[in-house]
Amino acid sequence: MNVPENLKYTHADEWLSIDGNIATLGVTDYAQDQLSDIVFVEITVEKGETVKKLAHVATIESVKAAADVNSPISGKITDINESLSNTPELVNNDPFGKAWMIKFEITDPAELTSLMDAKAYADYCSTRGH
Repeated sequence: MNVPENLKYTHADEWLSIDGNIATLGVTDYAQDQLSDIVFVEITVEKGETVKKLAHVATIESVKAAADVNSPISGKITDINESLSNTPELVNNDPFGKAWMIKFEITDPAELTSLMDAKAYADYCSTRGH
């Protein structure tokens, strides 16, 4: 299982890359492995939209299950990865790179303190049998 050191993680298997006041959101290697073959990704927010922490922002469907992606922090959407609608398999092939889902401007930096670092996330995953 790949857990890049430079990212922050949630208990819902999402990752955030922080660059100044811009956060990039995606799902982790653990999540894509649990879902298996991804067949559909729908981003449910639009550029310019403001989302609150835990707002529904995407749906991922696989041959095994469907999963909702919720924003781990509040922010204003600055970009969405439109290529995922045509190539959902990117989530399986490159979950930390080309399969990023949303970029947004952070509106409440204090919310970042609830996220895990790579070691804490890896430890959390190990308690779930992976």
